[in-house]
Amino acid sequence: MSLYEKLQKIKYVVFLWFRAIRIKFLLASVIAVSNGIAISYWKTGDIDLGYALLTYFGIMCLHISVDLLNDYSDFKRGIDTNTKRTRYSGGTGVIPENLINSRLIYCTGIIFLILGGLIGLYFVTIKGILILILLTFAIISIYFYSTNIVNAGLGELFVAIKGCMIVLGSYYIQSNIIDLTSIYVGIIAGLLSAVVLLVTSFPDYEADKKSGRRTLIIIAGKENSVKIFIAIVIVTYGMIIGGSINNVIPIFSTIGFLSVPFAAKAIYKLRRFNDAPQLVSSMANSILYSRICGLLLAISFII
Repeated sequence: MSLYEKLQKIKYVVFLWFRAIRIKFLLASVIAVSNGIAISYWKTGDIDLGYALLTYFGIMCLHISVDLLNDYSDFKRGIDTNTKRTRYSGGTGVIPENLINSRLIYCTGIIFLILGGLIGLYFVTIKGILILILLTFAIISIYFYSTNIVNAGLGELFVAIKGCMIVLGSYYIQSNIIDLTSIYVGIIAGLLSAVVLLVTSFPDYEADKKSGRRTLIIIAGKENSVKIFIAIVIVTYGMIIGGSINNVIPIFSTIGFLSVPFAAKAIYKLRRFNDAPQLVSSMANSILYSRICGLLLAISFII
């Protein structure tokens, strides 16, 4: 095998694993960490770069873990083989297409969970009991997310809590305190993550129902889930306005409203959820709305 062929093979393997860890969704946790660190900078005018980089790596490991374990669980339950995969739903497809062995996906997920846990334990030794509480919740929730949590219809709630806790933990590591701003922004970050999970559950409705899952969309129904989606978007923007007026977050945080066109388009398209292309467009715009709003929120603390 020539050097070129070896490089091409390495490139292909890297691409497969990037696909398996769902890079486009990993950004949600990166943005949540960025918000926690940005709040600390806004409050103190300083950040610990070493702690920041270690926090990013640890959170990314935990996020990758939950995605890989979820892919493994969905394959074992036959969900990914009974739904039409899109760019934003239906799993990564690497296991059903026999691109990566399911056992390898599971083991890699556990390895990332251990890596994230070890970094968390390091912060426990220097930051104390609060990080231990957050870490314990994260590890238990990650391992049981794809089974007990999603089956109980608590997937969106878990993702919202996860987003909030990432902001709180990232801020606490930098500042050694938890205050109203970090909690407030944590809730916003959680809502931005939950809304993406909600909309990407629509295409998997039949497959999830057939497998025995009780996701929020199955419990509430599609029509009501659209209403819940709209309500979450409204509450998120309402919190940005309210927080800015009451000096909980900077007035510059209103730049988050630059994401409104994407939110509006996502809602418009989601109301036509029976049309597959419209639903895919809604998912794409939901992700853009969530990421842009979250990123602009983090930037607002630095301005």
